[in-house]
Amino acid sequence: MFMDVQAGGDVPPRKWGWRYLAWAGVPLLAGVLLARYAGPAAPEAVARATAAEGSWAQHLASPLGLFLLQLLVLLLVAKGAGALLKRFGQPAVIGEMAAGLMMGPLVLGSLLPQLHGALFPASSLGPLGMLSQLGVLMFLLVAGAELDLAALRGRRRFAFTVSHAGIAVPFVLGVALAIWLYPQHGPQGVGFTAFALFVGISMSITAFPVLLRILADRGITQTPLGQTAIACAALGDATAWCLLALIVAAAQASGWLPASLNLLCVVVFVALMLGLVKPWFARQQIAPGREGRWLLGILLLSLASALVTEMLGIHALFGAFAAGVAVSSNAQLRDLLMARVEPFAVTLLLPLFFAMTGLRMRADALQASDIVLCVVVIAVATTGKLLGTFSAARSAGMPTREAWRLGALMNTRGLMELIVLNLGYELGLLGDRLFAVLVIMALVTTAMTGPLLNLIERRRG
Repeated sequence: MFMDVQAGGDVPPRKWGWRYLAWAGVPLLAGVLLARYAGPAAPEAVARATAAEGSWAQHLASPLGLFLLQLLVLLLVAKGAGALLKRFGQPAVIGEMAAGLMMGPLVLGSLLPQLHGALFPASSLGPLGMLSQLGVLMFLLVAGAELDLAALRGRRRFAFTVSHAGIAVPFVLGVALAIWLYPQHGPQGVGFTAFALFVGISMSITAFPVLLRILADRGITQTPLGQTAIACAALGDATAWCLLALIVAAAQASGWLPASLNLLCVVVFVALMLGLVKPWFARQQIAPGREGRWLLGILLLSLASALVTEMLGIHALFGAFAAGVAVSSNAQLRDLLMARVEPFAVTLLLPLFFAMTGLRMRADALQASDIVLCVVVIAVATTGKLLGTFSAARSAGMPTREAWRLGALMNTRGLMELIVLNLGYELGLLGDRLFAVLVIMALVTTAMTGPLLNLIERRRG
């Protein structure tokens, strides 16, 4: 028998059953009985408190229990809404975005205030907010890696002109709209320049990741229109984020000298990432079995870059995006991020960000009179994107119908717009009502992409 044990072999259970009971079962039972009956009796108040603490309701109300319940509810609602919207020909992300709004004070808080208060007490929003910010950082890291600017060869001049026209026209319309909005919706202490610049850039965003999914769902990714849309959205996304970084740096500073210093630091940081880090990544090769080390290194780089940009006053999001753009020069690393990081960020963490967007809204954020404001904002945002993209594309020789289709695709705002709006809200550049209106604009302009494309395709160009 000793040889069987040394060799790791099994022996008949009857020969070991009594040994197990003698050396494991009896000592464990004795320890439990001693702990229960051998010590002095606890005071009655302590006994009642211990019994109450052991109840399932008490555990559910604990920080961890409540957090797990919130995560479970948010994921179920988000994924359910995404699956429902997908049946109607919409990207699942639109349903997830809408689910975040439904779980906030604007919908759930108005319909079932007691349930909303019990599920999302104010004291519990801190951990949710930090985890959602981590999700956005990881998403922007992958989004930056997807911006393969080297793929613009052959389309660079066209993409440069069209994408920048698709930014400039809605930007100037947004600034003009801000003149009308500022008296009622400009936050106290925020100057008109910072407010107008932010409203302008919020009209100019195109959601590159959501656009990729729309193209894939329609099966036109590899068509000339799909490749052109990808090139324009990639370059436009990079340009819009650079402009946003400059606007935030200027808005955060007090006076021209600090603003100039912030802008200089931003330029130096971007130059280092593009001039040194990106070429270094382009030369690297991943040896088999070392993917984990490379992934850890990229994550550390993204966190360090996020910390640097946070210290520079332009928010951590820009650092994560810049780290992704630096990695985009290496196809192996780009594929590694998309395979390892993107599913976790998109599946688990981004629904928390959508929920935090909804939870930021007050129950009275929208009033009946804001319906007109919503219509005006949506009309300005859509008109700017359509006209800017169409005009530039037509001037470059693109057929009329294709130019309209490209404009409809560039009108997709989605998640990137929500990230920008949340940034503006955190910085105090947007008030509650205008924040709610712009979030609705992001949802509507993204949801209208598919129907607008169908309408254009039915018409003979």
